[in-house]
Amino acid sequence: MADEQVQKAVPEEEVVVVNVTTNSNDGDEKVVNEKMASPPTTPTSTTLQTEMSKSIEDNEKANINNNDSASFKEETTKVADLPDPQRKALEEFKQLLKEALQSHQFSTASSPPSPKQEAIIKPVPPQEPEKTEPETTEEVEKEAATTTTTTQESSEPVLTEAVEEKVATTVAAVAADDDGAKTVEAIQETIVAVASSEHKEPEESSKAEPEESKDVKEESLAATQPPPATTPALAPEEVSIWGVPLLMDERSDVILLKFLRARDFKVKDAFLMLKNTVEWRKQFGIEELVDEDLGSDLDKVVFMHGVDKEGHPVCYNVYGEFQSKELYQNTFSDEEKRQMFLRKRIQFLERSIRKFDFTPGGVSTFVQINDLKNSPGPGKWELRQATKQALQLLQDNYPEFVAKQVFINVPWWYLAVNRMISPFLTQRTKSKFVFAGPSKSADTLLRYIAPEQIPIKYGGLSKDGEFGTNDAVTEVIVKPAAKHTVEFPVTESCVLSWEVRVAGWDVKYGAEFVPSAEESYTVIIQKSRKVGGNEEPVLCNSFKVGEAGKVVLTIDNSTSKKKKLLYRLKTKSCSD
Repeated sequence: MADEQVQKAVPEEEVVVVNVTTNSNDGDEKVVNEKMASPPTTPTSTTLQTEMSKSIEDNEKANINNNDSASFKEETTKVADLPDPQRKALEEFKQLLKEALQSHQFSTASSPPSPKQEAIIKPVPPQEPEKTEPETTEEVEKEAATTTTTTQESSEPVLTEAVEEKVATTVAAVAADDDGAKTVEAIQETIVAVASSEHKEPEESSKAEPEESKDVKEESLAATQPPPATTPALAPEEVSIWGVPLLMDERSDVILLKFLRARDFKVKDAFLMLKNTVEWRKQFGIEELVDEDLGSDLDKVVFMHGVDKEGHPVCYNVYGEFQSKELYQNTFSDEEKRQMFLRKRIQFLERSIRKFDFTPGGVSTFVQINDLKNSPGPGKWELRQATKQALQLLQDNYPEFVAKQVFINVPWWYLAVNRMISPFLTQRTKSKFVFAGPSKSADTLLRYIAPEQIPIKYGGLSKDGEFGTNDAVTEVIVKPAAKHTVEFPVTESCVLSWEVRVAGWDVKYGAEFVPSAEESYTVIIQKSRKVGGNEEPVLCNSFKVGEAGKVVLTIDNSTSKKKKLLYRLKTKSCSD
């Protein structure tokens, strides 16, 4: 009975993101409302589900009038369109960067080695000093005399210091009798006397010289010596990031604005972030990583597919692929494999970023789609650890590259996990998040991405075949208990092809050709039949037309729910 009450408390389709706000341009603060299917109830999860459903209901009541118009919108990357304070901050940032490049701060910056470098660099054990036999007093006297002679010839006082050190070492080895001590003292006195005489002789000879001859000698010496060499000024160092040289052209402004926005236009903080990023890229070996062959085992986990309605490339992250125990173990079972997973993700991101041209006003951000269907639960510590590391790394070194983060097929437990991850994210980052449960995932994607750009598995029409992403799709809402017809007029002989999809189907579908001539007969292309929700998501048909007329598609929705119809067509000449 308790389980039934919990199931009733969780709406079948409704879920709202807890405490995720978004800032719109007009300054209003709003909360994102999304929907999600209820999870299966278990005795261990009833309390958490009840709390989540209560939070969901509270947020729904507080934000019932909110709509998608409050979602995050990107700011301009054109300098001329920036507000004055932001333009001033950019100029200060550029001046600070210019001074840093002139003083070679990026090449002289020292940072601790990366974990990878620490693993490679092994400490060298200290070498023990060689043991030598104690020298006799006669040997010391002989060596002192030889060294003193050398000192007199070279006039290098450092050699005298070496002899003193040698004597000091020998003292420890020679027996500490009176004669030995006197001998050592005599040696030291001889060395000091020689050193002092070396420095005094030039002074005495210079005093004997007349002042006039001294001046003439100095002038002639100065005339024969070349002028002192001047050290040439160093040219400013060149630093590039994501293939763009800093301060070389307007593309650099687009990159600098990313760092400024990530630090709320605090110039010094943005400069420090940029400097740390450049240093991290050197330590991580980004330039070499881009060209490495790291395998293709994650090709189904992360991939690029199409663009959104604003032209942003769309990146899909499919966490359900880690249901494979083999893939999970090969990716997360130990720290070395988790680091390799991180390198693969960074390589994929770097290659994708370098496809941007970074022109002002152009596209330089992604839309991320995170599919959580069948993803490993919160008990998978290894996956959580790798995700936490990746989030921190991306937030520190890849600022403002995500226009929107869309989470689809979100299970109820992810709300709790999101609360754990949330402290590691900035408020600006969290404002870009959109969440949708299984029943609303397709509708959510269609809100931001055109159907021809969405893969079939996510509710679109994009697939390999006759139609491509350039073939536009028409969207129509079929009302409950209503019929909808689509007509394709034809005026000449051709082959007409079309694709049809109704979200969830459970409707009747039929197609026929109606000739324009009254004496001609209607041709049934597809007899009307009910299409179930578990059938092929997309139906494809073609018909060779030999006379003028029209192809008519009929969608009969006898259910009490509205349905979304997607279709597109193309014609080919009969001679093709």
